[in-house]
Amino acid sequence: MKDILNRLDIDLLMRIFYNKLLEDPAISYVFTDVAKINLETHLPIIANFWEQNLLQTGNYKNNVLEIHRQLNFKEKLTPKLFKIWLNHFNIAVDENFTGENSEKIKTRALSIATIMKIKMQQI
Repeated sequence: MKDILNRLDIDLLMRIFYNKLLEDPAISYVFTDVAKINLETHLPIIANFWEQNLLQTGNYKNNVLEIHRQLNFKEKLTPKLFKIWLNHFNIAVDENFTGENSEKIKTRALSIATIMKIKMQQI
């Protein structure tokens, strides 16, 4: 396995990750019924976020915290949901990549999930 090195790797990771999320009934409803994402529209946006976060080359311009705050008003984003999200994220990385960036993206996902979880509990 190789490390996450470029946008193509991030695109692949996001597709694998979201497929895992959408196959899990414990969390899929948040994406399909509450947020009502269109996967083909959403994947490039989320890949922009992770490309910017990991490789500093993306062009993500949205306020990720505000997006999740709005979602939290529709459906409470519980600690359990964050745990499921993070578990699927880590599995998607570990099954497909290995290396410094692979570890870095998992650490950043943990940090983001932790901050989001704290912020959502304050609402």
